[in-house]
Amino acid sequence: MITLTGKQARHLRGLGHHLNPVVMIGKGELTPAILTAVEEALDTHELIKLKLQEGCLLDRREVAVALTEATGGAIAQVLGKTILLYRPSENRKITFP
Repeated sequence: MITLTGKQARHLRGLGHHLNPVVMIGKGELTPAILTAVEEALDTHELIKLKLQEGCLLDRREVAVALTEATGGAIAQVLGKTILLYRPSENRKITFP
């Protein structure tokens, strides 16, 4: 799991503001298929937005922590039912000021 400084998290929140959710988590909750989709999205984009749908019974913070532990990423933001995750890739696209 990666630890972000406050300045890094703020920068990522700014970049993630205009992103659309790429993974939706519903009543199926955290299945292997969801984890695979999150892994692939992080490999491709580095910064992704996830949305918890109404049917998801898990707590949003528990979902965010479980995803970061499973993917080795970091939580940039949890706001409402939206989670912003970051994990740097081999050819970094996101640089910090």
